[in-house]
Amino acid sequence: MKNKEQNKALDQALDLIVESGADLSNLFKSDGVLKQLTKGLVERALQGELKAHLGYDRHERSDSVNARNGTARKSLITEDGPLEIDVPRDRSGEFDPVLVPKRSTRIEGLNEKIISLYAKGMSVSDIQLQLQELYGGAEISTSLISKITDEVLEEVKHWQSRPLDAVYPIVFFDCLVVKVRQDKRVLNKAVYVALGIDRTGRKDVLGLWMSENEGAKVGLANVSELKDR
Repeated sequence: MKNKEQNKALDQALDLIVESGADLSNLFKSDGVLKQLTKGLVERALQGELKAHLGYDRHERSDSVNARNGTARKSLITEDGPLEIDVPRDRSGEFDPVLVPKRSTRIEGLNEKIISLYAKGMSVSDIQLQLQELYGGAEISTSLISKITDEVLEEVKHWQSRPLDAVYPIVFFDCLVVKVRQDKRVLNKAVYVALGIDRTGRKDVLGLWMSENEGAKVGLANVSELKDR
């Protein structure tokens, strides 16, 4: 009886979603799901900047008098409202982030770049181009962009391969079109999005995959990957 009631409730929920013509692009940008991805990636990029500034990794020993000194909370203005991030600090107070400089509270064109950076199908060189564009006109060295890329890739790979819940009563599949810099050109790319709602009602972006265009075969491969996870 309990299973029948659950199935009936699920059917009713699906009917409401279909009838409402729910737009996944709006769902994806609401309720904090994009903010979570943005926070993780921006903070890892800043850690890469601090690593380059200090000259050694977080887990390495150094004879330098300067060192990491925790983080400071900062509020960014995004397209989806304010976002709180933790900006790393150094002991001497000399570290001035390039991505979000002191007294700066906005990063232009953030949403599309965050979505594309988390999507599977991006090469390392494409990710570097995206990061360079994210930094705008700031002059950053090849060494710095390399360290930032290493940090961002670690964050992205961890997110892409994280284990998922065994059951999501509702899963949305849709495709967004984002602008991506590739081979020194800006192209429109299809990004498949899987947005799951767990048994507590919490929304979670289950996966992002980049493709040249939409297609049933690509969607089937994405579903198979989610099943394996």
